[in-house]
This record gives sequence, C-alpha cells and structure tokens, in this order.
Amino acid sequence: MDPLLTRRSQGLIGISGPLIKVPAFPGTFPGQMVELVTEGGRRRSGQVLEVATETTTAQLFETTQGVDTNSTWVRYLPRTASLRLSKEMLGRTFSGSGIPIDDMPPPIPETEREILGNAINPVARDKPSDFIQTGISAIDLLNTLVRGQKLPIFSGSGLPSNELAVQIVRQATVIGEESDFAIIFAAMGITHRDASFFIEAFESSGALSRTVVFLNLASDPTIERLLTPKMALTTAEFLAFVHGMHVLVVLTDMSNYCEALREIGNAREEIPGRRGYPGYMYTDLAGNFERAGRIRGKAGSITQIPILSMPDDDITHPIADLTGYITEGQIVLSRELHRKGIFPPIDVLPCLSRLMNLGIGEGKTRPDHRNLADQIYAFYAKGRDLRRMEAVVGEDAMTSEDKKYLGFAREFEESYLNQGDRGRSLAESLDLAWNLFKGFPPAALTRIDRRWIESYFPAEDEGETKGS
Repeated sequence: MDPLLTRRSQGLIGISGPLIKVPAFPGTFPGQMVELVTEGGRRRSGQVLEVATETTTAQLFETTQGVDTNSTWVRYLPRTASLRLSKEMLGRTFSGSGIPIDDMPPPIPETEREILGNAINPVARDKPSDFIQTGISAIDLLNTLVRGQKLPIFSGSGLPSNELAVQIVRQATVIGEESDFAIIFAAMGITHRDASFFIEAFESSGALSRTVVFLNLASDPTIERLLTPKMALTTAEFLAFVHGMHVLVVLTDMSNYCEALREIGNAREEIPGRRGYPGYMYTDLAGNFERAGRIRGKAGSITQIPILSMPDDDITHPIADLTGYITEGQIVLSRELHRKGIFPPIDVLPCLSRLMNLGIGEGKTRPDHRNLADQIYAFYAKGRDLRRMEAVVGEDAMTSEDKKYLGFAREFEESYLNQGDRGRSLAESLDLAWNLFKGFPPAALTRIDRRWIESYFPAEDEGETKGS
C-alpha cells in the first residue's frame, strides 16, 4: 500500500482561481507539496501556502478547471519543492518548475535539494573582491561588478533590458578563470516571443553551452513564477559550492515575480501593503537576493544581476525601492538615451556599485581605474548641468570652457556609452575613456593622480595613449 495514501484528505472546501481550500490535516506545513487526484485519475501538483486551524490553502501549478470539490482527493507529499541537480544541466533549458523543455531527457542527477534555501550566513560570508568583466564599458569602468555582488538593473517599459541581459550572458567572464565560469538565466512571466529571442541568442552566440536556462512564460501558472528564481539559485548554489564554479545569475523580470506575489496575496485575501503589494515582499525579495555571495573556504561564488521594470519609470516604486535597500547598487536604463538611439542606454549618473572599490585597482584591474572613473563622472555631470543653461541662452552665449564640457558629455554618450552589441575588454574601456579628455589641459584633470596623467594622458599629436 502506498504510504502516502495514509496522509490524504477527500473533498475540497472551495476553489478560488488556482487556490484550493481543504480541511486541516495534522502535520501539514507551509511549502509542503500536494497532489490532487481527480475522480478520473488525473493528477495535478501544487504547494501548501497557508495552514490554519480548520483549513489548509494550497495553490496548484496547473489549472483547476474540471476539478470537482466532492470527489477529488488531496495527497500530502512528505517534502517541499525540490530539484534534481547535475553539472549536466549546463547547456540545457528548463521550465520554471525545473522540467526539461528542450526535447532532451532529464539530466542524470547527482543529488536532489529543496529549492527554498537560505540566505548565506553572515558569519560564513567572504568579502567580494574579484572583478567580473561584462564587456559593457558603462558597467566595467564606472559601476564595476564584483564576484559575489548583487547588482540589479532598473529598466522601464519598452527599454532594451532583454537585449542587455543577452549581451551580459554572452560576454560576462571572470578574467583568467573562463573555464570555471557558468551562467544561470531565469526569466519570469515572459512571452513566447521573448523566450524564442533568448534561446536563439544564446544558441547563436555559443553562450548556451555554459548556461542553464529556466523559462517561465506568461501563460504558465502564477505560482511557478515564484518557484523560478528559487530553482535558479538552488542550481547556482550547487555549481558554486559543490563544483567550485563562479556563477552569474541573471533574473528577469523581478517585477513579474512581485506581481505574482501580489496576485497570490489578493487571492488569499491578505491585508495589502504599499500599492497593494504584500507586506512581506521585502523579506521575500531578500530571501532570494541574499543567496548570492561567497562562502569562506569555498572556491566558488554566486553573483546576481536581477533585472526589474519600474512602472512609469518610477525609481521610488516599491519594487525598485525595496530592491535598492537589499542589493549593493543599481544600473539604471535611461529613456532619454534610448530615444537618442544609444545602446546600451545606461544613465551612469544615478548608477552605483557599492562594492566597486573592492574589485578594482592595482593587481585587479588597473591602478588608474578609480581616478579615471571619478574624473568621467565629474566632467559628465558638469556637461549635463550645462545643457540646461544651453537650452535657455543658446550655445553661442556659452563660454569656450563650457562648450568643452558640453562636447565631452555629447562625445561620452555617442562614442563611449553607445557601444552597440559589441563587447569591449576592460583595457579598451579604460583607453577609450582617456581619449575623451583630448582638448582638456592636464591641469583640468583634478580627480586623477599626476602619475596616471603622465602615463596615460593622450598625446596631442599622436591621438594615442602614453604607456598603454
């Protein structure tokens, strides 16, 4: 006799969308997997969301259409959601619930783990310190990504966040350790068209061979959207801390994940928080983001790039606001730059990488890196400020010095930020940045140490960088 049959309940109290309510059953716990068995023998899996005194609420991973409240059996499985893990997952594509969708058999598992996971113990955390090259100048030079960091990308409706995600997956590498580098790509609530775009882009670039892809489509069950990042992070933990790999996790779009939290909260008739999102959204997001990092004594690491869409480009929206509190900086995409045809349209002024200084400098990138980034920020901010004056008085009324800063801002956007889909090495990004200072006297570079000016400042007659 199947021992699971001793832990079952016949009949449902009610059905509300994907949610079912059944009489309370001893020993049931939140997160427990359940299985519905209809009168015709069809089985549908789900997960317990809430356990009350008299009732238990669960959500199905499939539709509740055709489920009869009187004749359906609920079988309680003695486990939470889990994933069978193997290094053979690299190069494979899975659904948001971990089922292969690439017409290949499931990988032979090395182990099986529950996907809920835990944040890395702060006592066991090791300090992030190694540079990850994304091939994107605005990130590598000005908002450097460090191994073990959580650095989100704040996008908006219609901005090319998908294209940027693909470019990062295609180009990202840990310098000198390419063979130990893997990428986990998880997409939530995307369209079939977007899913095809991602897969085709990964296959054509050859990046798929080192990537594990999890795809949750907009037509898939809402609760699967909540499982997808946990599936991705459980896989990342296995590759990083069992196989010693450096893993970059790209999660897109976390706004769809948060909308799923709100939808389920409304179905459960919870008291809403800010703008209708559940009050525990901060804790839920932190539970995902804090699974990134390095563990003392372990060779591997997990670095996260969550991507989210800001409704109405509002950076104070609860999703962006809470994400900013949890993570270590942000990369912000600009609609104004996008309208100018600049790709990637990264507005570097509101961007920040709080761990940048841990991964740059002598022995890691180049000794002039920090000074060079500071000087570019100063010149670009001044040029952007002067644009407002130019709009009032006109360019002819500006001084020659003001025109230099205006020209710097224009050149920085058009030739430096606008790199298209071609990757740049860090050395290229640094040398191109030095060339932006042509036309300025060395004395104007007040944020750069004299040693680096003497080594790298472009020669006036050659247009080349000294010492490069």
